[in-house]
Amino acid sequence: MIFYFSGTGNTKWAANELAQQTGDRLLFIPDELKGDCCYTLEPNERIGFCFPVHGWQPPAIVKSFVKRLDIKSCGPEHFCFALCTCGDNTGDAMKILDRLLRPKGLQLQSAYSLIMPETYVCLPFMHTDTREREDRKIAQATLNLAIITEEIKERRKGNFRVGKGPAPLLYSYIIGEFFNRWMITDKPFKVSLEKCSGCGRCAHVCPTQNISLDSHKHPMYKHRLCTCCLACYHHCPLHAINYGPLTKKRGQYFFNDRMSSISKSKCLKP
Repeated sequence: MIFYFSGTGNTKWAANELAQQTGDRLLFIPDELKGDCCYTLEPNERIGFCFPVHGWQPPAIVKSFVKRLDIKSCGPEHFCFALCTCGDNTGDAMKILDRLLRPKGLQLQSAYSLIMPETYVCLPFMHTDTREREDRKIAQATLNLAIITEEIKERRKGNFRVGKGPAPLLYSYIIGEFFNRWMITDKPFKVSLEKCSGCGRCAHVCPTQNISLDSHKHPMYKHRLCTCCLACYHHCPLHAINYGPLTKKRGQYFFNDRMSSISKSKCLKP
């Protein structure tokens, strides 16, 4: 089985592709958190975790899920792997995940990172990639994912294809700790009522159902379950949602839209 979390679609694509090629069950972490998080593995079944990196750590919702995870009949024959998506590097995100898994009787035997287009735009130095860079990243990620998939199917151990980047201790345990403790909040989200058409897309794409709609179908944030994945911001067709004033001049991105654009551009080539 593969447990995954995704906001703007990068990780969802990777997890879907991986599940289709391996035949593993695919389970969405926010849905699984509504239950008891108790699972029984089939003989020799793989168990995988796919998630985007948030502040050089696994997202809080992934960490919460792993802490509640109860795996029955877990043994050395059950191959455990993880794949994370990131815009650049991962820091010690995989080490943090491995430490959370060990009390559950699990240990990462293989881990991978997949560079995908940037999605976090809430800091002064953070921007979406250019269209050309997005296309290059997705094309390269497609090739890399095919290699990763074959290695996972072969249950190859100890092959940690993870781009930690410089100073992982600093980024994951100091900057990342601050980021995940204090900056994961929906309070800065603002909705331009003049722009909002009431389409409800933001509420539909929110992976944690943290958005409800008022009588005019304008989004209201619940201030309870936000992961700051920015799915609402990136999917808004009128750019009516912003995370404070900084994102008003920032770009938008979500995976399905980019794949559609790339496919169309290929079809138009002579």
